[in-house]
Amino acid sequence: MTGRLTGVGLGPGDPELITIKAARLIERADVVAYHAARHGRSIARSIAAAHLHDGQIEEALIYPVTTERNERYREVIEEFYGRCAERLAAHLDAGRDVVVLCEGDPFFYGSYMHLHKRLADRYPTTVVPGVTSVSGASAELGRPLVERDEVLTVLPGTLPPGELAERLAATDSAAVLKLGRTFGPVRTALEKSGRLADAWYVERATTEQQRVAPLAEVDPESVPYFSVAILPSRVHQETRRALLAEPAATGGTEAGGRGEVVVVGLGPAGREWLTPQAQDALSTADDLVGYGPYLDRVPANARQARHPSDNRQEAERAEFALGLAAAGRRVAVVSSGDPGVFAMATAVVEAAAAERWKDVPVRVLPGLTAAQAVASRAGAPLGHDYCVVSLSDRLKPWEVIAARLAAAAAADLVIVVYNPASRSRVEQLARARDLLLEHRAPDTPVVIGRDVGGPEESVRVVPLAELDPAEVDMRCLLIVGSSTTRVTGRGDGGTMVFTPRRYPA
Repeated sequence: MTGRLTGVGLGPGDPELITIKAARLIERADVVAYHAARHGRSIARSIAAAHLHDGQIEEALIYPVTTERNERYREVIEEFYGRCAERLAAHLDAGRDVVVLCEGDPFFYGSYMHLHKRLADRYPTTVVPGVTSVSGASAELGRPLVERDEVLTVLPGTLPPGELAERLAATDSAAVLKLGRTFGPVRTALEKSGRLADAWYVERATTEQQRVAPLAEVDPESVPYFSVAILPSRVHQETRRALLAEPAATGGTEAGGRGEVVVVGLGPAGREWLTPQAQDALSTADDLVGYGPYLDRVPANARQARHPSDNRQEAERAEFALGLAAAGRRVAVVSSGDPGVFAMATAVVEAAAAERWKDVPVRVLPGLTAAQAVASRAGAPLGHDYCVVSLSDRLKPWEVIAARLAAAAAADLVIVVYNPASRSRVEQLARARDLLLEHRAPDTPVVIGRDVGGPEESVRVVPLAELDPAEVDMRCLLIVGSSTTRVTGRGDGGTMVFTPRRYPA
């Protein structure tokens, strides 16, 4: 009895978009096959990685060529698919079930179909559909593809620009795939058809590397193959414009309700540090308000208006957000870490205390703080009483900072130091270190966490006496231990820092 061949659609990139059926079949397979470029890395395998296990046979089907510019491309690629089919046939003949992983949907420009047409007549076969890149891009864009009687046209970017322009001009909605090196001609076709202003660009939809932007603003040199151009529903856009006009007259939101301001804590880094409550607030907002670099951490959504501003404009930002909410808009004010810790919650709540804003609803949603993130990487340095101090003297004099540091040090508290340095503040940390050494032993452990959760994350532990201000910048947070804080070595050569919960009598 032969094995069964199964083509499994994995969706556009987010592993959570794998269907339950696909996950079950991947986990049960004897052989898992996937295509990969010549560097050997497979996007399909990375999406399904959580469902693979020891004991499975993996067949990496590595393309001999990856561009149709090769004059023998069609001949070489057909020979390649033939060899791949025979490799899988050997497993099937031996009674082993084979699952072929495929990004998106196997039968929607999927690589699996080339194996299917060579093997489906010889072996029992199942195809598991997956979420397509078009569906993923539309969902992330936040705009429907078609509504009512509209017609959707799906086009490969490899078509001649003239034919593309004709088809784009004749359809209601469209999705253009296979961009990459074809992006320039596709943009030309959109412009020629008069549809460029309505087109959106979605790159690596649903993944951490996702990028969404108006297509006219995209640099052709930055476009990878895994991207799609979307012309959303015209009917939906016209209806939305009509609804958006209503709040100005009625004072309500699109749904006719009241506006509000929600201050959202983004946590210290990427989406995995974001709470579900915060994600919901960001996704339901009409407007996003915040410091530019923090707004950049929130994926772009074409239905939302974004209002970036300078980091020193907190009061103005709060007033602006309240004004939008008073006009009926749902406003999310974003803040790194927790909005109530040296961040935007205070500015918004203080502004909202004014009589003119007393009827505007305001909510504050907590976020994971930088202190918690750095502490978790180091071990448990905040296991006992601790305090949090900012070294920034922009909003309070240095004399106040020094007095508080001295009091905290004398009280033997673990001290979390925010804003230890910046381009314009280069002396405060050295002065703080010397002040702390008046109360703490020279070997007191200091945790230096930089960009925790980000691509340049580093966590080091140094003695207080050896703390070098030149190695600390505005992206760092420090945790200065108490007299009971300990550093312990680990079997892997690393260290962990902890402050016992019991204090000496």
